[in-house]
Amino acid sequence: MGLINGVPAHVLLVHAVVVLVPLTALVLVVCAVWPLVMRRLGVALPLLALVSLIAVPLATDSGEWLQERVAETSQVERHTEMGDELLPWAVGLLVLAAAVWFAYRRAEANAAPAPGAAQASAVGTGVRVVAVVLCVAVSAGAVVQVYRIGDSGAKAAWQGRISSRSGQQG
Repeated sequence: MGLINGVPAHVLLVHAVVVLVPLTALVLVVCAVWPLVMRRLGVALPLLALVSLIAVPLATDSGEWLQERVAETSQVERHTEMGDELLPWAVGLLVLAAAVWFAYRRAEANAAPAPGAAQASAVGTGVRVVAVVLCVAVSAGAVVQVYRIGDSGAKAAWQGRISSRSGQQG
């Protein structure tokens, strides 16, 4: 993907990633911690994670197109390398979003108390705690990676090009 209305597609698509990945991470953690929120969102959680995942390679591909058309610097190279590291985090968000959604649906289907429910509840609580910890860890990692990539991209694009004085060029 190259240009959109004369502007590099990467400059536009990266905004989808900057919004969607942290939003997905936040919603995932909230749904993992509060099942009531999961009940209200339903399938929207894994769908949001899927859209976030799709946005990442679109931004990455458009960034690689742009990289071939700008001056080659160590900052641009670093930014490009870091951009390639976001996809596994986005996959992790999707996998966990689907797992949280599936686990919630399964718990709702099995809501009727059965013999041995106390033991199952203890196991369910342990699994839920592990799920929450995983969701928090992957969400935090994804958000930090988005920040790091964005920071490196901003430095690659703008560092040394802005004057501290109005009307001056760097």
